Amino acid sequence: MSTFWVLLTGMLVASTCGIVGCFLVLRRMAMIGDAISHSVLPGIVIAFLISGSRDSLFMLLGAAALGLVTVFLIQLFQQSGVQSDASIGVVFTALFAVGVVLVSMYTSKIDLDLDCVLYGEIAYVPWNTLHVGGIDIGPKAVWGVGTALFLTILVITVFYKQFKLCSFDPAMAAAVGIPVALFHYLLMGLVSVSTVASFESVGVILVVGMMVVPPATAYLLTDKLGKMIVYSVLIGCASSVLGYYAALLLDASIAGSMICTAGVFFLIALLFSPSHGVMVRKFRQKRSVSV
Repeated sequence: MSTFWVLLTGMLVASTCGIVGCFLVLRRMAMIGDAISHSVLPGIVIAFLISGSRDSLFMLLGAAALGLVTVFLIQLFQQSGVQSDASIGVVFTALFAVGVVLVSMYTSKIDLDLDCVLYGEIAYVPWNTLHVGGIDIGPKAVWGVGTALFLTILVITVFYKQFKLCSFDPAMAAAVGIPVALFHYLLMGLVSVSTVASFESVGVILVVGMMVVPPATAYLLTDKLGKMIVYSVLIGCASSVLGYYAALLLDASIAGSMICTAGVFFLIALLFSPSHGVMVRKFRQKRSVSV
């Protein structure tokens, strides 16, 4: 039964991160996910200090708030003339450093150390369960990530056309009256929620892999956004399943094996994708020369 919960959690994380990751890749903002995943650390610690609890809801609210602060600061610096990559680097390293200081100062004797925050352990998911009325209704991570996935699917489905147009042509979106800034922050809010919901299962750093690698792989396989999202989810889920069994075989980190498996899928797509594959293009060039 524990295997089922671990695999389910991995696939839920992959699906949630894979959906929002597609829009980040299209917007050339993949590193925003990395920035948010690091900068939410002080929000998590502050939420713990205020509430005195490691309850996922407080963690979610604190980290989501810091995620939005991160995006706001990055946008503010960019509008002030600072280069995009420099803005991202300054904001996420500064906020992450604040989080590290807070962890070392106030939570050194609590199970909220840097290993817990940065790496997570998906193998522990089945034992951290949620009880309602004295009834065990399953792991907290499954409910947390499942809720984030439901929210992500709901928002993306309702505003799919707006998100699509803002991602491909923000100038056109603004011209037809779509509030580009609003949908930008809405997307960043979904990234924050996805990051924190995945926090207890795969850790802050490893969730970035699921948010970037499967969408980047899907980007190599198709030029249509709808298919890209589907491929991203399927690749992420396959990476979770295969990575889990690879971890058992190698006696290695489960979450790390999942991301490594996703990296293998990316490499395969990079080499053999029908439209963008390196080997396929070389074959076509040789064929055209010989003809």
